[in-house]
Amino acid sequence: MANDRLDLDKPLWDQSTFLGRWKHFAWVTDFRTCVTPEAELHKAKELCEKYRLGKEPPGTTREQVIYAKKLYESSFHPDTGELQNVFGRMSFQVPGGMAITGVMLQFYKTTTAVVFWQWVNQSFNALVNYTNRNANSPVTTTQLATAYASATTAAMITAIGCKSFWQKRANPLMARYVPFAAVAAANCVNIPLMRQNEILGGIDLTDDEGKKLTKSKLAAVKGISQVVISRIIMCAPGMVLLPPLMERLEKRSWMQRIKFLHAPFQVLMCGISLTIMVPTACALFPQNCSISSKTLQKYEPENYELLKQNCKGGKIPEYLYFNKGL
Repeated sequence: MANDRLDLDKPLWDQSTFLGRWKHFAWVTDFRTCVTPEAELHKAKELCEKYRLGKEPPGTTREQVIYAKKLYESSFHPDTGELQNVFGRMSFQVPGGMAITGVMLQFYKTTTAVVFWQWVNQSFNALVNYTNRNANSPVTTTQLATAYASATTAAMITAIGCKSFWQKRANPLMARYVPFAAVAAANCVNIPLMRQNEILGGIDLTDDEGKKLTKSKLAAVKGISQVVISRIIMCAPGMVLLPPLMERLEKRSWMQRIKFLHAPFQVLMCGISLTIMVPTACALFPQNCSISSKTLQKYEPENYELLKQNCKGGKIPEYLYFNKGL
C-alpha cells in the first residue's frame, strides 16, 4: 500500500466530465449500502481514518480501502462525520423514491389520496434535505418547520389545483401528471427554504487549492438552482413516461385482470428509472461549481473587497469554487 496511495478526499473518477461524475454518483449512491450493518460502516470509517494517517492494518488491500471509502461516503455526513439516518441518505433515494413515486402515480384519482401521498412524499424529502444539510450553514428548527410546511402546502395546492383543472376538461391522461406537477412545485419551494441561510449570508468560495477567500450570495443561488433542477430531472422520466404507458396498458384485457399488480408494477418501473436517474441527475452539474471573480466585482463588491484582502496583494484567481450540495 506504500506506492500509489489513494487520496480519500478526492473522487476515483475525473469530475470534469459527465461520465466521470456519473460513475462517481452511481458508486456512492448504490442502494445496496443501505443494508450494510452499522458495525461494518463504523469499521469502514475507522479504516479510512487510519489509512489517511498511513496506519492501516498490515495486508490491507487497495480494494478494501476503496470499499471502505464507498461505505463512508454513502453513509456519513461529509461535514460532521456523523452516521446519517439510513432513510435520509442519497443511497436510499432509489428504494424510498420508487415506493413513494410508484404509489403516487397509482393512487391519484381521489383528492384524499393525492393529499395524503403528497404529504408522505414531502415528509420523505424533508428528511433527505435535513440529512444532507450543509453543516457549515446550520438551519434552525423554525426554518426547518417553515420549509417543510411551505413545501407540503405548495405540493398540495398544486396537486389539488391541477387535479380540479384537468378533471373539468375530462382528460384522464393529464390527470396522471398531477403528482409530477406537485413534486416539481414542492422542490422549487422546499430546497431554497431549507438552504435560505446560504442565500442570505452567502456561501464560502475557495481557490483551486481549497483555501477559503470570500463568500457569495450569487454562488449560493447558482448552486441551489442547480440542485432544484437536478431533483426535478431525477424523478421526471418515471413520472412523465409512466402515465402514458399505464394509460395504454390498462386498456388491455390481460392488464385489467391483474389490477392488484398495477401498483407493484409502477413501483418497479419507478425503481428502474431512479436507478439510472439518481446518478444522472446528480452528475448534470459539477459538485464543485465555479463563479468568476469578475462577477463578484460587478455584483457583490463587498465580497470582492474581502477577496482582495485575503489575497494580500497577490494575484486574484479568475475563478472561485464552491460545493453546490445535493
